[in-house]
Amino acid sequence: MDYLPLFVDLRERRVLIVGGGETAAQKLRLLRKAGARALVVAVQPVAEIAELAATGEITLERRAFRAADVEGCAVVVSADPESNEAVSVAARAANIPVNVVDRADLSNFLVPAIVDRSPIVVGISSGGTAPLLARLLRARLETLLPARLGELAGFAARFRTAVKGVIGEARSRRRFWERFFDSPAAEAVLAGNERAAREAMLLMLNKAAHAEGGVVYLVGAGPGDPDLLTFQALRLMQQADVVLYDELIGPDILDRVRRDAERIAVGKTKGHQALPQSDINRLMAGLAGEGKRVLRLKGGDPFVFGRGGEEMDYLRQRGIEVVVAPGLTAANGCLAAAGIPLTHRDMASSVTFVTGHAKLGDAEPDWAALADADRTLVVYMGLSTAATVAERLIAAGLSAATPVAIIQNGTRADQIVVTGALRDLGVLAEPRLGQGPALLVIGQVVTLSPAWAQLLPLKVRA
Repeated sequence: MDYLPLFVDLRERRVLIVGGGETAAQKLRLLRKAGARALVVAVQPVAEIAELAATGEITLERRAFRAADVEGCAVVVSADPESNEAVSVAARAANIPVNVVDRADLSNFLVPAIVDRSPIVVGISSGGTAPLLARLLRARLETLLPARLGELAGFAARFRTAVKGVIGEARSRRRFWERFFDSPAAEAVLAGNERAAREAMLLMLNKAAHAEGGVVYLVGAGPGDPDLLTFQALRLMQQADVVLYDELIGPDILDRVRRDAERIAVGKTKGHQALPQSDINRLMAGLAGEGKRVLRLKGGDPFVFGRGGEEMDYLRQRGIEVVVAPGLTAANGCLAAAGIPLTHRDMASSVTFVTGHAKLGDAEPDWAALADADRTLVVYMGLSTAATVAERLIAAGLSAATPVAIIQNGTRADQIVVTGALRDLGVLAEPRLGQGPALLVIGQVVTLSPAWAQLLPLKVRA
């Protein structure tokens, strides 16, 4: 993050605008809307600026900029190419925030594209790199945010004291407000029916005195790309009081968890072994028993080799509420990112997911059933056993020339796709060990991957 977004109170504070053209007039409108007292310094101001000065709404001095003009100002804006550098030097010397229009190098603050639903205000900035993109995003948000959003904020403000009187504990109040903003009461405000909104709000308050128990959210975070998170996952990530996350959850995903939520890493990380599953189960139950909303954040889908079923069963046996938010499985996401379909009418009529690491004591897979040329086989956590997988499948009758792919760090910026023949799977996997999560894909559908096409001349071995 190159710039920290801040909202500044400029009501009745003096601001300086240097320049008198249309751009300066645009900045003047924005600053006046924020309640600032404006001084404009310009040799030839446009009519809009001159008219405001004539009515006494702003102060206008028709002259060139002087360094002393910045004294006593809360912020300074320059829209005069002839004075921009001098304005920037003077403001910085006086430790006053300065914005020079279209010159990020001369500025120490930027004016974002703004969506105004006062008191709700959204600022969008590209850091000066793509202002048109920021404006396009603003236009899209304008269509998404209700026109009465500000009225909803005002309605909530009028009930804050009453809510605090009924619900003394801070965490319970936060839950109440989360429910309110997704309730019929909020919808009534947005529809302009304040009477109905007040009645619904009072009904909610009457029910709010009852204590709430904890809950555990089992949430699938998908294969790694944050754009693949579901809406439900994002909503629960913003509601949680504490998050327990695995090693496959990257910082781009964690950044979308509520900022003040407690974070506990329970997966294997560098220098630390994974917390045993039994300890994770007890930790979730204990936190939920304290009345907290616990987010169990897992890569992919919690019910596909994610032990989500074990955790759900443990918690429900102890009377703890569990909410499951499915995620895009690693197989779906990673194969799509690699350009490999799971099924294809001419190549694979079925697909099977297996794990390369079975529970201690479990029997081996039915290799004869898996050695099917008309099947796509996806092996999770199979890098260290890749050579054994290939050996067992070939021994069960699958052709040694069957196309295979290894997808590592799938859907992420550092994704790697390696392709080859089944006979070489162990050799292909060995250099990938320890370099990130990977899937093994076995079947004719691999030939549709761009990675296969790039290496096609190498795959003519008999």
